Amino acid sequence: MSEAAEVWIGGRWAQRFLDLAKHLSRWSKDPSTKVGCVVVGPDREIRAIGFNGFPRGISDDGRLAVREQKIAIICHAEENAIMNAARVGVPLKGCSAFVTWPPCTRCARSLIQAGVTCVVFPETDVPERWREDFEISTALMREAGIERGSAEARGSAVPEGRPVQGDATRCS
Repeated sequence: MSEAAEVWIGGRWAQRFLDLAKHLSRWSKDPSTKVGCVVVGPDREIRAIGFNGFPRGISDDGRLAVREQKIAIICHAEENAIMNAARVGVPLKGCSAFVTWPPCTRCARSLIQAGVTCVVFPETDVPERWREDFEISTALMREAGIERGSAEARGSAVPEGRPVQGDATRCS
């Protein structure tokens, strides 16, 4: 097991970080998709957080309702967490990312470049329109050696409608 996967011994830590990511996702003003991300170091310390939203200083007035504009401007939760860490000089190499939704290719390549070595997200049925992108994302992470995992629900709610399965003591 890698150092990044050690973050979850006992499983409750993975659930806690996913619960925190879910809380962060509620900060998003996006009316259709709310995603949160928590990046954690090897000692279970939170290094960065993010949720999907517009860049700092950019007004979301009316733009969230126009899908084409929203997609072009919005920062995804993983990107936001990475950029927040970079802004204050916090390294993410060797960290684990806990996300409320499987990373897209855009976020997968950012996680790879940031040095994240493990990504955890709830098991979910990916909508058809995103399925190909998530298949490519999964292949990219596998090729880059990023461990992927899901956390087992242990009495704590994970994102509604997104059951969480698997062994939280491992990230593979």
